[in-house]
Amino acid sequence: MTTTTPAPPTLFDNRPLPYTAAVAAATADVRERLRESVPDIEWPIVAPLIARINELKRERNAIILAHNYMPPTIYHGVADLRGDSLALAQMANETAAEVIVLCGVHFMAETAAIINPEKTVLIPDLRAGCSLAEGITGADVRRLRAEHPGVPVVTYVNTSAEVKAESDICCTSANAVEVVESLGSDRVLFLPDEYLAAWVATQTTVEIIDYKGHCMVHERFTAADLDALRAARPGVLILSHPESPPEVLAASDFVGSTSAMIKQVAARRPASVALMTECSMSDNVAAEFPELEFIRPCQLCPHMGRITLPKVRVSLETMTHRVTVDEAVAARARQAVERMLAVGRGTRG
Repeated sequence: MTTTTPAPPTLFDNRPLPYTAAVAAATADVRERLRESVPDIEWPIVAPLIARINELKRERNAIILAHNYMPPTIYHGVADLRGDSLALAQMANETAAEVIVLCGVHFMAETAAIINPEKTVLIPDLRAGCSLAEGITGADVRRLRAEHPGVPVVTYVNTSAEVKAESDICCTSANAVEVVESLGSDRVLFLPDEYLAAWVATQTTVEIIDYKGHCMVHERFTAADLDALRAARPGVLILSHPESPPEVLAASDFVGSTSAMIKQVAARRPASVALMTECSMSDNVAAEFPELEFIRPCQLCPHMGRITLPKVRVSLETMTHRVTVDEAVAARARQAVERMLAVGRGTRG
């Protein structure tokens, strides 16, 4: 069971913070990184929030972990560590900070809490969920085990602690193939993303038994979208996430995790590039490669979008919302996560 502590409504002053010369100086380096994504007229509102959050991190001995889908104001403005789901799990496992603010969705905060039961793990908005995590339960895993006795269960990290606890090992899109092959089994149950399972099946000789879960962002992309992109921008490099439908992956120039996409952009430096994933990632990567043209045929994740700069401030001001996992569940889930971390990123991440 996962519990959360909601924020008391009156523990902080939510009036706009003043934009002073000291704030301007403290955020000058960040201003340059956010020049393209934050208009000048908005900066006097954004900068004081960034300065206050950085001040609170020092006071709380806190660290901010931000997923690649976070908005640039968080990703480039206040995050200490950034990455995909695997990277965030690895970073949470290694940090010496007393407080972890997870700027991502709820299963990511749960994973951090599972790995760090002695630390305070906060998520700025309790409503930041995940369609994959919400589409499968521990009872579903037990049922599938009964239907396929003796077949090991590989569970995508985009799941609840309860589901992880019923699994043999977790994986992310960065190391899914390596995790599957690490088990030494001819068959595995791969849960819950159907499209990721289908992609893994093309990369290994292990038989993959899937589950019909989908990511509400990546399932929206179509092969027609890619055809239209190529017609409008000849020569565009198209990179897709393996949670997308098989016909999208077949029409892409590269398939991989969000971190693998970033590595591809850095290595290939295409004149124009399209990242077929959540919108904010294109904004974040574009800030790192301003000389490249980023086409943005993206989809918005409403859950990731719930994490905002003002909510990060409130989270640190009030030390909420705290995410904890019942130790009976966490102990079993921890084994599955630690096995995933032992496999590492693999060759595709």
